[in-house]
Amino acid sequence: MSNTLTLVDPQSGNLAFKLCSFDDASHFDHIQRLNYYSLIWIQKGNGIVKADCSGHDFFENYMFAFVPYQPFMIQPNNEISGIILNFHPDFFCIHKHQQEVACNGILFNNIYEPPYVKVDVTNNHTFELLLTQMKTEMQNPALAQYELLVSYLKIFLITASRLKAEQYPEKQNTVEHTKEPFILQNLKNFIETHFKTKHSASDYAHLLNITPNALAKITKTYFNKTLTNLIAERIVIEAKRELYLTNKPVKEIAYELGYDDEYYFSRFFKNNATISPQMYRDTVGSARAMAPL
Repeated sequence: MSNTLTLVDPQSGNLAFKLCSFDDASHFDHIQRLNYYSLIWIQKGNGIVKADCSGHDFFENYMFAFVPYQPFMIQPNNEISGIILNFHPDFFCIHKHQQEVACNGILFNNIYEPPYVKVDVTNNHTFELLLTQMKTEMQNPALAQYELLVSYLKIFLITASRLKAEQYPEKQNTVEHTKEPFILQNLKNFIETHFKTKHSASDYAHLLNITPNALAKITKTYFNKTLTNLIAERIVIEAKRELYLTNKPVKEIAYELGYDDEYYFSRFFKNNATISPQMYRDTVGSARAMAPL
């Protein structure tokens, strides 16, 4: 890794913002599970990225977007180089600024679309310019450094989101025409935060300060699914990620997802995925082909 610039939160001591370039694959020789957002722009090279229970071929000028704690692994076929941009949710919260940048559900947090955008010539120039401005600001800190970096980051995210919306127009139409109540946005955030520890619909009704019946009606109206279904889907997605990307025993994965009984978890997984965890790993997972972690 070379040319790394890091901004640390003076209060927490955690990474706030990081920008670095890479010219080999050494950084990606293991599964990544970071506690901050990651934008990885592959400027040279090709290979496979494994994330969200599937593999994606990548080529030159592909930009990947990953949310905190989302496991992924990059396996290049040859020499690769590019740029990594990381930022902590405390530095810039995607959920809080959803109305401003509109990238949550397009660029990030969309398990149903590939986690990348293809960078064209025009946007290549825009991204390069923004990165140069970010580097300059980090190398020469001055008044309101955080605010200026956040401004550059917003433009970067908006540009990437617009580009992805152009490449996946069906998803953009869905985002534009689905006017979800604010309570449902909070619900999705709560599920993302608590799905490993809170498995019942009543747990989320309590968090939202609404009756279970009222929440059930809203959920059914907008998602055409029960809240129990939504929670189960999120748990199964995480379980598939672990089965696909790691060699962890099923018992360990079950425990990490809040299930003390491995057999109960296996029945739950099979009921929702129509296949047992071990069968999923044997037929879909990549653990057998991966080097020991």
